[in-house]
Amino acid sequence: MKPILETVRALDGVLELAPEPGGEFPEIAWGDHFFYSSPDGSIPSNRQPFATIVTKDYPDDTLSNLDPAGRWRLNIHVGTARFAELTGVTPHDFTAQDLSAGDFSMPDVILPHPVYGSLGWVAIVNPGARTTATALALLREAHSDDRRRVERRSTSPLEGR
Repeated sequence: MKPILETVRALDGVLELAPEPGGEFPEIAWGDHFFYSSPDGSIPSNRQPFATIVTKDYPDDTLSNLDPAGRWRLNIHVGTARFAELTGVTPHDFTAQDLSAGDFSMPDVILPHPVYGSLGWVAIVNPGARTTATALALLREAHSDDRRRVERRSTSPLEGR
Protein backbone atom coordinates (compact mmCIF):
# COMPACT_ATOMS: atom_id res chain seq x y z
CA MET A 1 0.00 0.00 0.00
CA LYS A 2 2.95 2.29 0.66
CA PRO A 3 3.79 3.14 -3.00
CA ILE A 4 0.13 3.86 -3.68
CA LEU A 5 -0.18 6.20 -0.70
CA GLU A 6 3.11 7.95 -1.47
CA THR A 7 2.10 8.56 -5.08
CA VAL A 8 -1.35 9.96 -4.28
CA ARG A 9 -0.10 12.09 -1.40
CA ALA A 10 2.47 13.69 -3.73
CA LEU A 11 -0.15 14.83 -6.26
CA ASP A 12 -0.88 18.55 -6.25
CA GLY A 13 -3.94 19.65 -4.27
CA VAL A 14 -4.89 16.21 -2.92
CA LEU A 15 -6.94 15.99 0.25
CA GLU A 16 -6.70 12.62 1.97
CA LEU A 17 -9.30 11.55 4.49
CA ALA A 18 -8.06 8.64 6.61
CA PRO A 19 -10.62 8.13 9.38
CA GLU A 20 -9.27 6.80 12.68
CA PRO A 21 -10.85 5.65 15.94
CA GLY A 22 -12.28 8.51 17.96
CA GLY A 23 -12.59 10.83 14.98
CA GLU A 24 -15.69 12.39 13.47
CA PHE A 25 -16.20 9.69 10.84
CA PRO A 26 -18.15 6.44 11.34
CA GLU A 27 -16.33 3.36 12.62
CA ILE A 28 -16.92 1.48 9.35
CA ALA A 29 -14.56 3.93 7.61
CA TRP A 30 -11.70 3.63 10.11
CA GLY A 31 -8.51 2.52 8.41
CA ASP A 32 -9.70 3.44 4.92
CA HIS A 33 -8.45 6.31 2.72
CA PHE A 34 -10.46 8.68 0.53
CA PHE A 35 -8.71 10.97 -1.98
CA TYR A 36 -10.10 14.21 -3.41
CA SER A 37 -8.71 16.95 -5.57
CA SER A 38 -9.23 19.89 -3.24
CA PRO A 39 -6.93 22.84 -3.90
CA ASP A 40 -8.40 24.76 -0.95
CA GLY A 41 -8.04 21.80 1.42
CA SER A 42 -11.74 21.57 2.27
CA ILE A 43 -13.74 18.34 2.24
CA PRO A 44 -16.01 18.42 -0.82
CA SER A 45 -19.67 18.05 0.05
CA ASN A 46 -21.02 17.56 -3.46
CA ARG A 47 -18.84 14.90 -5.07
CA GLN A 48 -17.15 11.56 -4.59
CA PRO A 49 -13.41 11.00 -4.20
CA PHE A 50 -11.38 10.13 -7.29
CA ALA A 51 -9.86 7.12 -5.52
CA THR A 52 -10.21 5.16 -2.30
CA ILE A 53 -8.45 2.42 -0.41
CA VAL A 54 -10.68 0.14 1.64
CA THR A 55 -9.36 -2.32 4.17
CA LYS A 56 -12.44 -4.34 4.99
CA ASP A 57 -15.74 -5.54 3.61
CA TYR A 58 -18.67 -3.14 3.85
CA PRO A 59 -22.20 -4.48 4.39
CA ASP A 60 -23.15 -3.93 0.73
CA ASP A 61 -19.69 -4.72 -0.65
CA THR A 62 -18.35 -8.18 0.27
CA LEU A 63 -17.37 -9.72 -3.08
CA SER A 64 -13.69 -8.73 -2.74
CA ASN A 65 -13.32 -10.67 0.52
CA LEU A 66 -11.37 -7.93 2.28
CA ASP A 67 -11.91 -9.03 5.88
CA PRO A 68 -8.98 -11.47 6.12
CA ALA A 69 -5.81 -9.82 7.46
CA GLY A 70 -3.56 -8.21 4.87
CA ARG A 71 -6.26 -7.75 2.21
CA TRP A 72 -7.23 -4.32 0.90
CA ARG A 73 -8.56 -2.83 -2.31
CA LEU A 74 -7.63 0.19 -4.36
CA ASN A 75 -10.63 1.78 -6.11
CA ILE A 76 -10.17 4.33 -8.89
CA HIS A 77 -12.70 6.33 -10.88
CA VAL A 78 -11.46 5.95 -14.47
CA GLY A 79 -14.50 7.04 -16.48
CA THR A 80 -16.36 5.35 -19.28
CA ALA A 81 -13.73 4.99 -22.01
CA ARG A 82 -10.88 3.90 -19.73
CA PHE A 83 -13.18 1.49 -17.89
CA ALA A 84 -14.09 -0.21 -21.16
CA GLU A 85 -10.44 -0.33 -22.22
CA LEU A 86 -9.39 -1.93 -18.92
CA THR A 87 -12.30 -4.34 -18.38
CA GLY A 88 -13.66 -5.14 -21.84
CA VAL A 89 -17.16 -3.94 -20.93
CA THR A 90 -18.68 -0.47 -20.73
CA PRO A 91 -19.89 0.79 -17.36
CA HIS A 92 -23.41 0.97 -18.83
CA ASP A 93 -23.26 -2.71 -19.75
CA PHE A 94 -21.77 -3.85 -16.43
CA THR A 95 -24.58 -5.73 -14.67
CA ALA A 96 -25.44 -7.95 -11.74
CA GLN A 97 -24.93 -10.90 -14.09
CA ASP A 98 -21.26 -9.88 -14.33
CA LEU A 99 -21.10 -10.01 -10.53
CA SER A 100 -22.36 -13.58 -10.33
CA ALA A 101 -19.99 -14.74 -13.07
CA GLY A 102 -16.78 -13.16 -11.78
CA ASP A 103 -14.36 -13.53 -8.90
CA PHE A 104 -13.92 -10.04 -7.49
CA SER A 105 -11.55 -11.27 -4.79
CA MET A 106 -8.62 -12.06 -7.11
CA PRO A 107 -5.54 -10.09 -6.06
CA ASP A 108 -3.37 -8.05 -8.42
CA VAL A 109 -5.99 -7.91 -11.21
CA ILE A 110 -7.80 -4.84 -12.54
CA LEU A 111 -11.52 -5.55 -12.28
CA PRO A 112 -14.74 -3.58 -12.43
CA HIS A 113 -15.61 -2.30 -8.97
CA PRO A 114 -18.25 -4.73 -7.66
CA VAL A 115 -20.56 -1.93 -6.49
CA TYR A 116 -19.54 1.15 -8.52
CA GLY A 117 -18.43 -0.45 -11.78
CA SER A 118 -21.49 0.91 -13.56
CA LEU A 119 -20.25 4.40 -12.63
CA GLY A 120 -16.80 3.94 -14.20
CA TRP A 121 -14.85 2.65 -11.17
CA VAL A 122 -12.23 -0.11 -11.28
CA ALA A 123 -10.85 -2.04 -8.32
CA ILE A 124 -7.61 -3.87 -7.59
CA VAL A 125 -7.32 -6.15 -4.57
CA ASN A 126 -3.76 -6.01 -3.20
CA PRO A 127 -2.03 -4.41 -6.20
CA GLY A 128 1.25 -6.20 -6.88
CA ALA A 129 3.81 -6.78 -9.60
CA ARG A 130 1.22 -7.08 -12.40
CA THR A 131 -0.85 -4.01 -11.61
CA THR A 132 1.04 -1.45 -9.52
CA ALA A 133 2.55 0.51 -12.42
CA THR A 134 -0.83 0.69 -14.17
CA ALA A 135 -2.56 1.57 -10.90
CA LEU A 136 -0.16 4.47 -10.31
CA ALA A 137 -0.77 5.77 -13.85
CA LEU A 138 -4.55 5.44 -13.38
CA LEU A 139 -4.35 7.34 -10.10
CA ARG A 140 -2.51 10.20 -11.80
CA GLU A 141 -5.12 10.24 -14.59
CA ALA A 142 -8.02 10.14 -12.13
CA HIS A 143 -6.49 12.99 -10.13
CA SER A 144 -5.99 15.05 -13.28
CA ASP A 145 -9.59 14.40 -14.40
CA ASP A 146 -10.94 15.30 -10.96
CA ARG A 147 -8.83 18.43 -10.84
CA ARG A 148 -10.20 19.55 -14.23
CA ARG A 149 -13.75 18.98 -12.96
CA VAL A 150 -13.03 21.05 -9.85
CA GLU A 151 -11.55 23.88 -11.92
CA ARG A 152 -14.44 23.79 -14.40
CA ARG A 153 -17.01 23.95 -11.59
CA SER A 154 -15.22 26.82 -9.86
CA THR A 155 -15.23 28.99 -12.98
CA SER A 156 -18.32 31.12 -13.26
CA PRO A 157 -20.06 30.94 -16.66
CA LEU A 158 -20.27 34.76 -16.56
CA GLU A 159 -16.53 35.34 -16.10
CA GLY A 160 -14.82 37.12 -18.96
CA ARG A 161 -17.93 38.99 -20.12
